[in-house]
Amino acid sequence: MGRILALDYGSKRTGIAITDELQLIASGLTTVATSELIPFLKKYFASEKVELVLVGEPKQKDGTHSNIEAEIQKFLKKFVNIFPNLEVKRVDERYTSKMAFQTMIDSGLKKKQRQNKALVDEISATIILQEYLYNV
Repeated sequence: MGRILALDYGSKRTGIAITDELQLIASGLTTVATSELIPFLKKYFASEKVELVLVGEPKQKDGTHSNIEAEIQKFLKKFVNIFPNLEVKRVDERYTSKMAFQTMIDSGLKKKQRQNKALVDEISATIILQEYLYNV
């Protein structure tokens, strides 16, 4: 059984989370510069068996897509061309950034640590992955 990888795609940074091989536990992996995302994924997929990639689907409260959706669509076209054998699913990511920030507060991180946007993105990707695992 392969892992499931989740992406919280952003114009500057992308948060990445991954499951264990049994697809039971979601853990934050890292945050990478979005410009380096494809090279990072090539290297990661070469060393780890991943069977599914989840990409956050940013929506407004009314259900319409956020402005970044156009960038995500471009990324997805490129991704599918480079990794044609990997299944990709979209997951609603509404409120994940707020949930990530609240998680940081609840875990006792100091204010300075909570200002780390890369950590927020990684936690957001983990929440996307946890939501998917919970609903499967």
